[in-house]
Amino acid sequence: MQLTLKEVQEHPSAFAQAGYQLPAFDYETVRRQTLAAPAWIHFGAGNIFRAFQANAVQKLLNSGAYGTGLIAAEGYDYEIIEKMYLPHDNLSILVTLKPDRSMEKTIVGSVLEALILDREQEAHFRRLNEIFSSPSLQMSSFTITEKGYALTDSEGKLLPGIELDFANGPEKASGYLGKVVSLLYGRYRSGRLPIAMVSMDNCSRNGDKLAAAVTAFASAWCGAGLAESGFLAYVKDPGRVSFPWSMIDKITPRPDAAVEEMLAQSGIEGLEPVVTSKNTYIAPFVNAEECEYLVIEDQFPNGRPPLEQAGILFADRETVDKVEKMKVCTCLNPLHTALAVYGCLLGYTLISEEMKNPLLKKMAETIGYLEGLPVVVHPGIIDPQKFIDEVVSSRIPNPFLPDTPQRIATDTSQKLSIRFGETIKAYGKRGGNAAAESLTGIPLVFAGWLRYLMGTDDGGQTFPLSSDPLLDTVVPYVAGFELTEAPKDLSGLDPLLRNEKIFGVDLFQAGLAERVKEYFRELSAGKGAVARTLGKYFG
Repeated sequence: MQLTLKEVQEHPSAFAQAGYQLPAFDYETVRRQTLAAPAWIHFGAGNIFRAFQANAVQKLLNSGAYGTGLIAAEGYDYEIIEKMYLPHDNLSILVTLKPDRSMEKTIVGSVLEALILDREQEAHFRRLNEIFSSPSLQMSSFTITEKGYALTDSEGKLLPGIELDFANGPEKASGYLGKVVSLLYGRYRSGRLPIAMVSMDNCSRNGDKLAAAVTAFASAWCGAGLAESGFLAYVKDPGRVSFPWSMIDKITPRPDAAVEEMLAQSGIEGLEPVVTSKNTYIAPFVNAEECEYLVIEDQFPNGRPPLEQAGILFADRETVDKVEKMKVCTCLNPLHTALAVYGCLLGYTLISEEMKNPLLKKMAETIGYLEGLPVVVHPGIIDPQKFIDEVVSSRIPNPFLPDTPQRIATDTSQKLSIRFGETIKAYGKRGGNAAAESLTGIPLVFAGWLRYLMGTDDGGQTFPLSSDPLLDTVVPYVAGFELTEAPKDLSGLDPLLRNEKIFGVDLFQAGLAERVKEYFRELSAGKGAVARTLGKYFG
């Protein structure tokens, strides 16, 4: 069997007998309706989109609650469309991996059109302009990573591509954001048609990041006379163009060889992954965890699909913010970061395996339950206690999710302030020495990160540090330490521990700096010191 529309339509029983759930809607009818009156286009055609948003729309189509499919667009790695979508008629296989090692296999067919955001591919770009000029279009959503919204470099200077697009205007914009905003400008010129521009990227206040980028383009173009003056007012009018906040949570690792082998045994050929020239790992299948959350601010000036019937939650902005902080600052991301740092130090290659270590498990539980949960703000629509129960008991330990501490340790210097700084601030609001009196796990993560920066594991073997924009800045602080004995003078760490951009707070003002230094001293006291220190505090 091949993953193509012809095969699925001509041999449905063969797929069903192999355990695949098939699309249960009239494909040709939905396809005609989607092409004639598009309602939802999504930029960023990668794994999270295929596993989550596309499957959610398929649920609606299967139930008859909705009659229009999705349009996928890709503006960064064109090979995703060329090598994965088009050869398989936009079909993909969603493999849902459960903690009990069972799995569900779903052929997702809700994507009815796939396009490349490239001016040089004229037919694709012309079709994208048609879609954005359609009154039926309700939303354009995005999973292009937080970096995709960046306009400036670390020094605040406009990135060269952005500066060029600002100068060239909507007719010649060649960068990802510039081309998207040029499409939006086409929608403005088609009658100031309303639309929701919905970032679904995993970053705080994502809607504001997208809004800032779009507004900057509109301001530059209008100011230079490259766009009609009313375009800026259009993108600033929430009754015409909205930028809802959202919180998304679903683990979709890169295609796993074990999953590929299991699918091949079920009779489907041609499932080999591809690594694109831009180092994107793609395959005709997506392996993902069962758990998923998507909470979206309910601001859609042109209406929206009934996605609540597919499990997606809608709320006001304040609630979305609370859910995002609950996840990122307390119930999931801090635990992942802690396990990433210590997993690298202890030689683990899978996050799930770390949860079999009682010391690491207790560290994660301490940071989540004892330190984070007491200060988290309950968002109302998701219970923090149940959320963290799920994280600790089934999500992180899921052996089917091949996520590595080395991957999660990427950009740790950019994560610590959000993952842990907000919790420290919450304790600081209680007054006195609340943070110092209440926290053990969080300062141990900070100390563990310093120990990690030495690039030597607990057995004395060197390991490569994961990429991080501040490595050249922070590694020198620990460059003079060796694993021969506990370091005595740690005053050289003081400027780093005062860095609020990294830790979210000045650790001296928070009353935690000396504790972090003492923990670092213990972690650095020879081979085996990391395990001994964890045993001391979590044994």
